[in-house]
Amino acid sequence: MKVLYVAGREASYSRTRNVIQALRHQGIDVVPVLPPDRAFRNYPRLLWQTLFKAPQCDVVLVGFYGQLLVPFVRLLTWKPIVFDLYIGTYETMVFDRQKANPGSFMAKVYALADWLSYKMSSASILDSQHMIGHFCQIIRSSTSKMHRIFLALDDSVIHPRESDQPHDDFLVHFHGEFSPFHGVRVILDAAKLLEDQGVTFQIVGKGITYAEDMQHGRDIGLRNVRFVDSVPYAELAVLMARADVCLGIFGDNARAKLVVTNKVIEAIGMAKPIITRRNEPVQELLTHRESVYLVDPANPRALADAILELKDRPELRQSIAQKGYEAFLANCTLPQLGKGLEQIIRSVLRRS
Repeated sequence: MKVLYVAGREASYSRTRNVIQALRHQGIDVVPVLPPDRAFRNYPRLLWQTLFKAPQCDVVLVGFYGQLLVPFVRLLTWKPIVFDLYIGTYETMVFDRQKANPGSFMAKVYALADWLSYKMSSASILDSQHMIGHFCQIIRSSTSKMHRIFLALDDSVIHPRESDQPHDDFLVHFHGEFSPFHGVRVILDAAKLLEDQGVTFQIVGKGITYAEDMQHGRDIGLRNVRFVDSVPYAELAVLMARADVCLGIFGDNARAKLVVTNKVIEAIGMAKPIITRRNEPVQELLTHRESVYLVDPANPRALADAILELKDRPELRQSIAQKGYEAFLANCTLPQLGKGLEQIIRSVLRRS
């Protein structure tokens, strides 16, 4: 089997890299058509390459960000298209980044992009049944062409390891691109509540809310938080290995209700206990107080209490870490991703 993989993100982007490795792990011949960076200006070149390479392949797999690619790929080839949707444009631009109000013209444009990409694909992939139901409600379509595959990670980088940098305080780790749904301010407010409890935080990354979150940290006089610039993926794993507990997301906007996020999967892949906000997608994979510790969103006190409980109860901390890692091995490795993708691709080829 030969698969043309067209994606809007570069080869080093985690989802792009993971999908290619997963397919090749299954013995599938992958022909990548990828941009040098995330800029939309690369899309015409991607489509030009697709025109010439698609006839040599059995199926086209369109990766993230593909909503703007799928309709044009369909015009260029009648090969079956599998769309690794990953996230919806509507949820991101309307619910999280608030670039348009629900019901506005631009919101309808974002929904149209999702709808077109779904309609013109033979199959589409999301990471939870909850998200599938929500997505198809937004675009007013059935779920018949939707498939769930849990987020997966490369365990050659993300895996349990001992840290060679011991620390005295109880260390809590967060990393991300400071998207609104991450709820970094909730983490900072929880850190303030724990200043005198022997708890320190390391927060890694930069992004949309970074400036205002940093200002908030200065306004409340934080003393127990260390901010670290974005680091290469391998170094991120080293930083996570130092931590006693890792954090997921804590925002309360509509997008935060719909996602699991890579940072949760990365934590369980490192066999670290993870605290994150309660939502339906996370609970499809993990169970509260067994493989994850769930808290109410936008609630610094609840987060602080969860951190203190795990600090004071090392046996619960270890149990959550172990059960989380077992869930990772069963659902979130690259071989699991590869098997899921291959099954979907083969079913599409049989139908076509």
